[in-house]
Amino acid sequence: MIRLGQLLQHAGIADSGGEAKQLLAEGLVQVNGEAEARRGRQLHVGDVVVVGEEQVVLT
Repeated sequence: MIRLGQLLQHAGIADSGGEAKQLLAEGLVQVNGEAEARRGRQLHVGDVVVVGEEQVVLT
């Protein structure tokens, strides 16, 4: 399990927690095909996170 804000940073999509928060606030982040605005959302194996053309699948 990892939180969405942490994943965005570890994947290199966001350089900081503040940048992750901004991406979420602007509605640019989707989890499993639905817009997500909660930085603390818990992600699990199989979840798919998309930001623009970047896609991360949790394995």
